[in-house]
Amino acid sequence: MSRILIVDDEHDIVEMIRFALEADGHEVHEAKDGMDGLEKARALVPDIILLDVMMPKLDGYKVCRMLKFDSKYREIAIVLLTARTGFKDVTIGMEVGADRYLTKPFDVSEVVDLVNQITGDGHAAG
Repeated sequence: MSRILIVDDEHDIVEMIRFALEADGHEVHEAKDGMDGLEKARALVPDIILLDVMMPKLDGYKVCRMLKFDSKYREIAIVLLTARTGFKDVTIGMEVGADRYLTKPFDVSEVVDLVNQITGDGHAAG
C-alpha cells in the first residue's frame, strides 16, 4: 500500500481518483489547492503526489519546484495532471522536477496503473 496525495481544485476529479486508488488498496489524502497541497505534502511525505497544474493560490509547477528542490522531499514521485499538452508545458513540468506528466482527460485506470508502476505495488487489492 502506498500513501498518495491528490492535489486538485476540481472535487469531482479528486473523488474519482480517490475511489479508484482506495479500491486498489492505497492510502489516499487530498488537498484543495496548491498551498494546501504543499502543507500536506510536507506533513505526510507521501510516496506519490498527483498534482494539478492550474490551481488557485499556488500553481502545480511552483509546488513541484518547491518540493523537488528541497532535499527532505525530493524523493517523492510527482505526477503532474493537466489539460495543457503543448511541448512548452511538458518541458516546464520536467524542468521543475516532475517525474511524470498525465494529460486530462484521462481514464482513472491510467492513474491507478501509473501509481502502481511508480510504487511497484502491482494491484494491491486485486
